Amino acid sequence: MIEYISIGMNSCGIAAGAKDTYQALVKGLKERSLDIPIKVVGCAGMCYREPLVDVVEGSGITGYGGVTADNVERIIEEHIVKGSQVQDLMVKKASRSDPDDIRWDMDMFFKKQKKIVLENSGIIDPEQISEYMDRGGYHGLRKALSMAPPEVVSEVDRSGLRGRGGAGFPTGLKWKITMEAKANKKYVICNADEGDPGAFMDRNVLEGDPHRVIEGMTIGAYAVGSDEGYIYCRAEYPLAIKRLSIAIDQAKEKGFLGKNILGSDFSFDIHIKEGAGAFVCGEETALMNSIEGKRGMPRPRPPYPSEKGLFGASTMINNVETWANVPWIMRKGADRYAEFGVDRSKGTKVFALAGKVRRGGNVEVPMGMPIREILYDIAGGSSTDRDIKAVQFGGPSGGCLPSTLFDTPVTYEDLTKTGAIVGSGGMVVMDEGTCMVDIARFFLDFTVKESCGKCTFCRLGTRRMWEILDRISEGKGREEDVSALESLAYDVKAGSLCGLGQTAPNPVLTTLRYFKDEFMSHVNDKECPAHVCKPLMRFNITDRCVGCTACARVCPVKAISGEVKLMHVIDQEACIKCGSCVQACKFKAIEITGIKEVA
Repeated sequence: MIEYISIGMNSCGIAAGAKDTYQALVKGLKERSLDIPIKVVGCAGMCYREPLVDVVEGSGITGYGGVTADNVERIIEEHIVKGSQVQDLMVKKASRSDPDDIRWDMDMFFKKQKKIVLENSGIIDPEQISEYMDRGGYHGLRKALSMAPPEVVSEVDRSGLRGRGGAGFPTGLKWKITMEAKANKKYVICNADEGDPGAFMDRNVLEGDPHRVIEGMTIGAYAVGSDEGYIYCRAEYPLAIKRLSIAIDQAKEKGFLGKNILGSDFSFDIHIKEGAGAFVCGEETALMNSIEGKRGMPRPRPPYPSEKGLFGASTMINNVETWANVPWIMRKGADRYAEFGVDRSKGTKVFALAGKVRRGGNVEVPMGMPIREILYDIAGGSSTDRDIKAVQFGGPSGGCLPSTLFDTPVTYEDLTKTGAIVGSGGMVVMDEGTCMVDIARFFLDFTVKESCGKCTFCRLGTRRMWEILDRISEGKGREEDVSALESLAYDVKAGSLCGLGQTAPNPVLTTLRYFKDEFMSHVNDKECPAHVCKPLMRFNITDRCVGCTACARVCPVKAISGEVKLMHVIDQEACIKCGSCVQACKFKAIEITGIKEVA
């Protein structure tokens, strides 16, 4: 007997057409007079197969992917009416008693994952507190309130949890410092200002399991002696803000927030502050300035936030994923959490897989898993016909690692040795068709625009670095530019006040370290090996041309001429290097080469 049908309605699902799928389900069930509830849930992480629909019945859970409004009819007719699963749409089959126990996974997407932060995502309705509670929600808070605050801090410390926002600072130590701070007023803050290109881990959690973050913050507030907290969430996440607001109201109604929580002497409330989209506000002191109504610019440290933070009071800041780990640790115990991961990198890490990868989405794996396993065993490798060339960890603050380092374990220490960082968890995958000079320029362009301008090194140094990269990509670079770029990068790292400027050179330094030959090809040979930088590209028609005229017909600027059945030619002055001719030619008669001179 079918209990209900669920559909993933996070932003990724909605963007893929989940609202139309939902309406088609409602209509199809109504036409057949089938009284089966339809439940809205978050994203299970398989963003690449959205819209996702689960049919939940006594025998188990059958997950379907790519369920558009057009193929809803098949699921209703074949599975719900006739009881036969639609094999070509199936993506998973899970246990009814334990939805996390996925015994059949078409893409092997879930096989090596371990769900802690994402244990409820794609399973519960994020707007129903009862569903969160049925899955153990707020049990961690009840347990924490039965303990003395130092015991709670000790439990988090023993778990080995480190900050998941990028720096990897030990969470228990941060809590201990704040707990011991002598202050009449203390704040706790959730940093939900997720701004890295290619990162969407926090959005997924906030949209799919908002109570998890609220419970984590409340436990942290009790531990350090705070009665007021803020969730600083970027305004570009309207669905996350909506669901957080609903969750806060529900938590208050149930006595998990507000005065005398669960009959104790502990009181705590949470406010939502919408960020205006400044990347620098992901830095904790700039974030606090923003909450206070000031311009988002970093403050000198010391004093650190635990001493003097928001509104001059002692403040503790953790990011979304860090807070989301806390309820599980309190519910299951520090020792259980520490069983996952390796050495000083305990627990799991959520990564957002984006770029040239077959299975893009959110994955959660034990710390210490090699990069190769994540990219190939879970993510399925490249989405193109080309091999994976590199992966960018940690967005603009991270670094590009080549395929030769894919056996590196994902730990804070191991990735730092490579010049990259774990960061917040964004992983942008690049194939052999990616130009690493162009990638370095892309990330640096982002940080140039997002710099608050306070530091000279960050404000001017990143701009000069971008200008050098731009010159190289246009074929106007000189050999001394490469050494100047590296020297300037180290100066910017050393001379910047906050994490934005201190890490902005990382993509440049890692591409120089691992892909210097590409830089030298641009400089010395005036050639972009990946054929990406247009000023260094030349399209030539070879003698394989049969004069079919296909290239001439698709050229948007009429730069190709020639008679039928005769070899064509390209007017190099008129050519805009759009590549339409290459795609149109069935005889592979058009070659892309570098140039030896650029005016």
